[in-house]
Amino acid sequence: MEMSNRFKGQEQEIIDLLAAAFAASEGADEGALIRDLSRNLLATTADADIHVFTARETRSLIGAIIFSRLTYEHDGRTVFLLGPVGVATDRQGRGTGQRLLTHGLACLRKSGVDVAVTYGDPKYYSRVGFRPITEEFAQAPFKLKYPKGWLGQSLTDRSLTPLTGPSRCVEAFHRPEYW
Repeated sequence: MEMSNRFKGQEQEIIDLLAAAFAASEGADEGALIRDLSRNLLATTADADIHVFTARETRSLIGAIIFSRLTYEHDGRTVFLLGPVGVATDRQGRGTGQRLLTHGLACLRKSGVDVAVTYGDPKYYSRVGFRPITEEFAQAPFKLKYPKGWLGQSLTDRSLTPLTGPSRCVEAFHRPEYW
């Protein structure tokens, strides 16, 4: 499996993979929602505010993850939000997602990112170091529908401490239906 952080010129392929993965697991409406989110993230987010990691096997895209900047008004740490995450349906359950997430988090660590947060299945994301956090610990940009899915981890050698102030996500994520 080949991992990469280059995504320019592959946007449509990434969008299609993420949309298909969510449609297969969550239904057509969720697939369409993730298609729109992915398209907007890749088209409108400044290069400094996005990290995209892909996994390929024999030239076929088999996984993609996107991190985008999350800013806390009164906190100087660099924070990135993980999402969406997708693995080709015929490759799920083989560790592809875990390896891609581990790779992406390691790259963020090396680039100086302090904290990663995500909003998803605690059982799945705990495998790569995410732990439950509360909205008081780290305010989400919008009220969370499923607060138990709010997760975070320190990417430094220091323990994760509360993130202070209201948060602001990139424009593509600035819609309450994503939260």
